[in-house]
Amino acid sequence: MLRVLMYLVPLALTIYAFIDCLNTPEDEAKHLPKIAWVFIILLFWIVGPVAWLAAGKLRGGPEGGRTPSGWHRNHRTEYVAPDDNPEFLKSLAEDNKKDESLLKSWEADLRRREEELKRQEEEQGEKRDKKDSED
Repeated sequence: MLRVLMYLVPLALTIYAFIDCLNTPEDEAKHLPKIAWVFIILLFWIVGPVAWLAAGKLRGGPEGGRTPSGWHRNHRTEYVAPDDNPEFLKSLAEDNKKDESLLKSWEADLRRREEELKRQEEEQGEKRDKKDSED
């Protein structure tokens, strides 16, 4: 178990430092450019992550409350509930018109088939009556 921890702890530290470095804005990386820190973390397996965590990043509150995902928050699409979205409601109205026309055509086809079946039944009934009267 101790042998496994000997490999897992540095690996976890390297993964954590790598992700932390990637999520850090360029202007918060100290002493070296961010890409140089990425190479140091990946090439020097134990020393690189420790150096990044100790000296590579400005620690403390970011300026203006900015976080690594600040850019994403400013460029996020604002979602609207479907019942408040006029485009969605318009698409529903168009879909309803299409569905209504389809249903009307189905009803007309159904009526035509029912009338055809009635006519066939009447013709068969007349043939039976004619055959019965002949017998």
